[in-house]
Amino acid sequence: MDFSEKTIESHGIFKGKIIRVRVDTVLMPNGRQATREIVEHPGAVAVVPLTAGQEVVMVRQFRKPIEQQTLEIPAGKLSPGENPAECATRELEEETGLRAGNIRHLFSFYTSPGFSDEIMHLFLATDLQPGSQSPDEDELIGVEKFQLGQLVSMIVHGDIVDAKTIVGVLAAREVLG
Repeated sequence: MDFSEKTIESHGIFKGKIIRVRVDTVLMPNGRQATREIVEHPGAVAVVPLTAGQEVVMVRQFRKPIEQQTLEIPAGKLSPGENPAECATRELEEETGLRAGNIRHLFSFYTSPGFSDEIMHLFLATDLQPGSQSPDEDELIGVEKFQLGQLVSMIVHGDIVDAKTIVGVLAAREVLG
């Protein structure tokens, strides 16, 4: 069965620096109409930076929507037309002060397809070299290192709550065996 929905109307209701929000009226395959609230996002990257000593370089920052600090893998928004690997390289250095000698695309995934079109491109960065940390003006970031196994334990115990970080750490563990 085809579950596709046909858009009847679409209305933009918000345009910000990062996201746009629209409301669509759709015709469902069963003939009923429904309303869909959709967040449009330009896409993003996330990077699992792995040191020669098998430590993952993480960033700690305050996240206003959840009113708490989070421990995350470095990540950032794609600029229009930007290559995801170039964005990952840029974000890694901006947030951690490290450059990757090798950056490998693992896979891409939708973060919340029930209400957003945001696609996240996940990378593994190795052969890390010192660079220059330069976070955005509105970012305060702490950099910390953890063993991969320790991060998996932190995920299981609820100490890491960021979805892209959970996906990235578990994917890195799988890739590295």
